[in-house]
Amino acid sequence: MRTPRTPRTATTAAVAVAALALTVGGCSSSGGKSSEDKGSAPAGGGAAVTTPRLKIAMVTHSGEGDTFWDIVQSGAKQAAAKDNVDFLYSASKEGQQQAQLVQAAIDQKVDGLIVTLAKPEAVKDVVKKAVAAGIPVVTINSGADFSRAVGALGHIGQDEGVAGEAVGEELSGRGRKKVLCVIHEQGNVSLEQRCAGVKKTFKGSVENLNVDGTNTPAATSSVEAKLQSARDIDAVVTLGAPMAAAAVKAKADANSAAEVDTFDLNAAVVKQFKAQQIGFAVDQQPYLQGYLAVDELWLNKTNGDVIGGGRPVLTGPAIVTAKDAPTLEKYTARGTR
Repeated sequence: MRTPRTPRTATTAAVAVAALALTVGGCSSSGGKSSEDKGSAPAGGGAAVTTPRLKIAMVTHSGEGDTFWDIVQSGAKQAAAKDNVDFLYSASKEGQQQAQLVQAAIDQKVDGLIVTLAKPEAVKDVVKKAVAAGIPVVTINSGADFSRAVGALGHIGQDEGVAGEAVGEELSGRGRKKVLCVIHEQGNVSLEQRCAGVKKTFKGSVENLNVDGTNTPAATSSVEAKLQSARDIDAVVTLGAPMAAAAVKAKADANSAAEVDTFDLNAAVVKQFKAQQIGFAVDQQPYLQGYLAVDELWLNKTNGDVIGGGRPVLTGPAIVTAKDAPTLEKYTARGTR
């Protein structure tokens, strides 16, 4: 595993999370309560905390079937179990609907809010409304540049531009000449930043392709058609692990020699490493994003703490390849990487 350079303005997360007894969550959960009732221990071992029970909501821009957010929820639920927290999860890939879900969390008078800012123009006003109502907010994963403006305590995730630049450098080092960067959610600022970062450092040419990540057959067909019409494309970069499988199939159907690489990691990507179907992946450690966000809100409510002093806390990026697969396999199997 190789960790690219990171900006000086950010704080790097240095957290050891041990003794993980996890169940990967679905789309809605009150995770901490059931774990507490069963007497499960927190991540660090020992007894659960005795602080007052809190209610924390997470509202993301996830589309259906995106396994990335299962991993984020795994981390959030483990922290919730440790911190005596009722954890509520909801999501919509549509900006207006995400804003409505944030409003619903405000109406429930939650004690803390975790939100993504993939489409900041759609959700920034309602997030500011949450802050004005006295609800502490932590942003995760996307929209780091907008986090301070909405009044969040801080942002937890990777610097998307830096991650993209790392991919561009990796592809150049592999001798690639023409890259297809597949954007699976149009209008998502973080995905656009990734492709822009690739273009910034890649020594060849980069072309973006917008597809609908929630319609895998259509997305696969779009990538296949592009590979058939542009035989000189020698690398396909997908921006999420579920799309990597679609790109692998599209490559085979198009009889293309292009290398497939991806942002993000899951169990399927590790298997594709072993099958030599994917060259490398960018790991931003989504488990940490969920875990640290819940923990920061609990620490803030019970001790007035702010992780990173309000500056971005980085959970990635790191470049992982087939040689990392033996180590990663056991973690991806349990839904924590």
